[in-house]
Parts: sequence; structure tokens; C-alpha cells
Amino acid sequence: MKKLVSIVIPAYNEADNIFVICESLKKVFAEINFNYEVILVDDGSSDHTLKKIQDYVATAENIFFLEFSRNFGHQLAVKAGMDHAFGDCVISMDCDMQHPPTLIPEMLKKWEDGYEVVYTIREEDKSLSKGKRSSSNLFYKTLNLLSDIELEPGAADFRLLDQKVVNVFRNFHENEPFLRGLVKWLGFKQHAIKYNPAARFSGKSKYTIKKMFRLALHGVTSFSIKPLYSAVYLGFIFSFASVLYVPYVIYAFVNHVEVSGWASMLMTIVFFGGLQLIILGIIGIYVGKMFMQTKNRPNYIIRSTNIQHH
Repeated sequence: MKKLVSIVIPAYNEADNIFVICESLKKVFAEINFNYEVILVDDGSSDHTLKKIQDYVATAENIFFLEFSRNFGHQLAVKAGMDHAFGDCVISMDCDMQHPPTLIPEMLKKWEDGYEVVYTIREEDKSLSKGKRSSSNLFYKTLNLLSDIELEPGAADFRLLDQKVVNVFRNFHENEPFLRGLVKWLGFKQHAIKYNPAARFSGKSKYTIKKMFRLALHGVTSFSIKPLYSAVYLGFIFSFASVLYVPYVIYAFVNHVEVSGWASMLMTIVFFGGLQLIILGIIGIYVGKMFMQTKNRPNYIIRSTNIQHH
């Protein structure tokens, strides 16, 4: 009996890519000995993505969809797809064709060799702007420095998970899951495959530098309390540095030398004020995460779906 591969694809304003990605997958699986199903997750798109999905669903029995009630974000869209995927293994990939479907046979081969997690690492894309590449490298360096997990530069959300790993994922109820980090944290037998990203078929990247920075901050605070320790260390360092200023003040007082320099004093006050705000902000992020988690709201809301057999 052929094994079933579930493919989870989040889609946010990807109307022009739906047909292309589904047809590409059909060609790939026509040449290998596996059954497959596709679960498309419409993440609150504002274009005709849902209509395109429903049109394609009407032509195939193995295409399913989940429609979110609003935009909940890429990571939760992938999580929702995995929650409803019950194949022998689950592959998550983007809708824009940058994750090449032609890599799937190699991923499945590694899975059959005994690896429970087969993830991909994107080779550096020379066509991207220097700023985009630099921000991406900085993202991974910051994450690895400040968190308790080690992610390779270029680690992508294009991965294969064995069903036993997906079963563990279903037990996670974080309101802001950082899937790349969670996959590393889980352990299991893992293998990495490098690939060259294809060009986007249609549309533009949803990951701006602002979103990349937010993802890095979220990744760090999801897997480590190192920033809190850093705040304590900074406090000690600057407190010690301020003590070094005392001998000068005593000298100036004894020798009646005027302690001048309102500008430097103002700069010092502003600097330490800013530092305190940063430290309070770090603490605030952690408190905010706890606050949101304790509300125990559903992580996503499904407005409509055609999944019944699950």
C-alpha cells in the first residue's frame, strides 16, 4: 500500500500561484510511488485566493482547504495545516514556488532512510539586495547568540516531518509558535538538504525587514531568557562604571574645581534612561507573552473547510 504524504501550504494573497503550485505537485507525484494530499490554508487573504483554491478543489479529490476568519500569520497557518494533516509524513512549503516541488522526492528518500525530520537550508540568493541578505544573516546570528537553539543560516519553512513528530506538534498551543526553532528543539533524527531558491512565480515577498526583525525578537524570546540575564549584566556593568566617577567628584570637591558640563550630564541621563526603557521593554515582552498565553484563546479560527474525512 502506498504511503500518504500530506502537503501543507499557507496562502496569503497568492491567487495567481494556487494553480501553478498544485499542478507542479501533481507532476512530481506522478513520477514517484506515493499517494498525496494538499491542504491549502487561506490566511485571511484580501484577494481572490480562496476563490482560486475552491475552483481547484472542485477539480481534484485530494485537495483540501482551511479558510481562516482573518489573517493569523504564516506560522499559525502552517500549524493549522499540520493539525489537520494525517498522512504518514507532512511536508510544509510556501505557495510562491520558491520552495521547489522537485526537491520533494529527495526529501522522501531521506525520510524512508529513517530520518524523522528532513529540513531544508536555502543557499544564499545572489539576486537579492545586499540589505536583504545582510538582514537575513543578522537574523540568524542574533537568534543563535541570544537563544538556546542553533539554527543554520538559510533554514527554511520547507520541511518534512514524520507523523510521530506532527503528533507532538499538535500538543503545542503557543499563541505565537516559532516553528523553525520548535523543530530544532524537538530533536528526533534530523537531516538537512541544501537548495537554491527558485524565483517567485507571482506576487512579492511578505517578509519585510520589519517582519524579519519581529520574527527574530519573537524567536529569541520564545526559546531563551538570555535577554533577561543580559539586562541584569548591563545593570551591573553600568553601576560599576558609575562608581569609577566617584573619585573625580571627591577630587573636584576637595580642590574646589567646578564640576562643569551640563551637556555630558544630560547625555548620561538620556543614555541611562534609554537603557532602562530597553530593559523594561525586554521584561515587558516576556510578561506580555505570559499574559496572552494565560488567556487561552484559540490560536486560530477556521471560517470554512472541506475537510471531513479527518
